[in-house]
Amino acid sequence: MIEPPSIVNLTGQPAAVIRLTIPRHEISNAMGPAIGELIACLAGQGLMPAGAVYAHHFRLDPDVFDFEVGVPVTGDFEPEGRVLAGSTPSGKAVMTTLHGPYDGLPEGWGEFHQRILSAGMHLAGNFWEIYARGPESGTDPSHWRTELYMALES
Repeated sequence: MIEPPSIVNLTGQPAAVIRLTIPRHEISNAMGPAIGELIACLAGQGLMPAGAVYAHHFRLDPDVFDFEVGVPVTGDFEPEGRVLAGSTPSGKAVMTTLHGPYDGLPEGWGEFHQRILSAGMHLAGNFWEIYARGPESGTDPSHWRTELYMALES
């Protein structure tokens, strides 16, 4: 389900983001519209995403998701409505890739977290997903890829 984790050092890049703080059970109702709003905002400005959509979670809370939905941008992006200027996550992190549909994310995150703890790594508290390959790439979910990241303490 997931690949062996590896350590990466990421440099942030400009992004268009929407910040959401919602009950956990609302995630499926909030993500799609927020992504659509991001893409529509960019298209309205004649811009294309410069990378894959991501969700950056700022804290681990079992009941509330406090996160940004974002997409990297290039060019002269102007904030509009809920769509703000931001940055992709940066710094030292451990990452893996989940193969398969999004309903495998909870199990994939659980396995990933256990591997990190078993390796004795110290987590900083924030984490994110990059939807590298999803429904837009085809209808067979076995080909979908989601990159999972957990920030490490410096």
